[in-house]
Formats: sequence, C-alpha cells, structure tokens
Amino acid sequence: MAKTQAAEETTASRGRRIEVVGEVISDKMNKTISVLIYRLVRHKKYGKYMRRTSVFKAHDETNVAKIGDTVRIYQTRPLSKTKRWALAEVLKTGNRTEGVEA
Repeated sequence: MAKTQAAEETTASRGRRIEVVGEVISDKMNKTISVLIYRLVRHKKYGKYMRRTSVFKAHDETNVAKIGDTVRIYQTRPLSKTKRWALAEVLKTGNRTEGVEA
C-alpha cells in the first residue's frame, strides 16, 4: 500500500503543465500537427516589444485538428525526434475550403 500512496503523491506534486495556444499550419502528417505560436519579446536596448514565432510539432491522436484551427497544446515527454507537445483541445475551427490550398 505504501507504493501506491507514494505514486499518488508524486503525481499530485508535479505542478501545472505548460500550455500554449496557437494556430495549426500543417496537418499532413499522420497523428501530428504543426502549430504556430506567437510570443512577445522585449528588445534589450530599446524596450520595444517584438512579436516572435515558434513552430511546434504536436501529437494529435485522432487527427481532429485541421489547417487554420486554433488549438491548445501542452508539453509532454519526447514522443519522437521533434515532437514534444500534445493536443489538449481544438478551441476554434478555421475557415476550411475543400480542395483549395492557401
């Protein structure tokens, strides 16, 4: 019984998981999406805030997210060489046009 209690304590003490919101820019891979994230960075000398982007690969088990969707992803253990995130939920579906590439 002591082992299960210790396991429950370590699970509860992990803390909050890192979550970010971004836009799906690619869904061509099986069970994987590419998500574009914007962040604000303050310039060291001038103090102006600049918008920087990052692209994360996220695991999408059921292939529900499509290009243009706004999604929430969370950080997880490494799933492949480049995949360190997983899809939490689709917040908003984008405008989808069948057969037309943007």
